[in-house]
Amino acid sequence: MKKLTFLFLFLAAFSMQACNSNSGNTANPSGAGDEQVVKLTAESFQKLVWDYKKNPQEWVFKGDQPVIIDFYADWCRPCKMIAPILAELSNEYKGKIRVYKVNTDEQRELASLFNISSIPAVLYVPKTGKPQMSVGAQQKAGYIEMINNILQVK
Repeated sequence: MKKLTFLFLFLAAFSMQACNSNSGNTANPSGAGDEQVVKLTAESFQKLVWDYKKNPQEWVFKGDQPVIIDFYADWCRPCKMIAPILAELSNEYKGKIRVYKVNTDEQRELASLFNISSIPAVLYVPKTGKPQMSVGAQQKAGYIEMINNILQVK
């Protein structure tokens, strides 16, 4: 029985370590060198995107460029899969769009505000008009299509 308990504890500890691994880079969950992708808090979201406390009933975009916001969690494998794609797009569309990330575990207020119940969820915010949400991981071509159609960026 002791051997079985030890084996169980060893496997549990090993599993937790494997699930928490993110290429040894805790500051950047993607490990993709996405310096152009900015992590938002509720406070920075209100300054850069929408001050939902000042204008709770009306969407008033505060940015100067269209925005993509990746709602993610560190434990989410599909989120880790799309992070390098979004980092690439941030670099490819540099000066045309901004890419932000919101950790749904840390920023529960923002996740609740947008009714995030499944991740990854990506919010596309054009300079004018209403934002649109897509849920689930996509290939790079899918994100490019959304950038072209919703954000009107070529």
